Amino acid sequence: MKYMMLLRHPEGAGPQEGTPEFDAEMATWGALNAELMGSGQVITAAGLQPETAATTVRTKDGDALLTDGPFAETKELLFSFYILDLPDLDAATALAARMPNAAYGSVEVRPLAFIEQA
Repeated sequence: MKYMMLLRHPEGAGPQEGTPEFDAEMATWGALNAELMGSGQVITAAGLQPETAATTVRTKDGDALLTDGPFAETKELLFSFYILDLPDLDAATALAARMPNAAYGSVEVRPLAFIEQA
């Protein structure tokens, strides 16, 4: 089954760049990413630019309305995502619990719904 993992954390949470704690977390991410890539479970994964780089699109009366920034104010920043092919929800949640940001943020695990191809 395919799952999307949405990784979030409150602004300023977690180790700060340039500290030994940050370096240790990056090493943990590197090892986890290498494991996942080697397993063939990763369909795609990427970090995201900050919210200041986002553009939100709405339509009104057929016209596109563009707004700089995210759709809504949130307490947690969405900073990365994975789409993975995993056996089941138990495997997905076990993996999510291993992600370093789960200690100070959250990992939302959501099964994907596919639209059948014509």
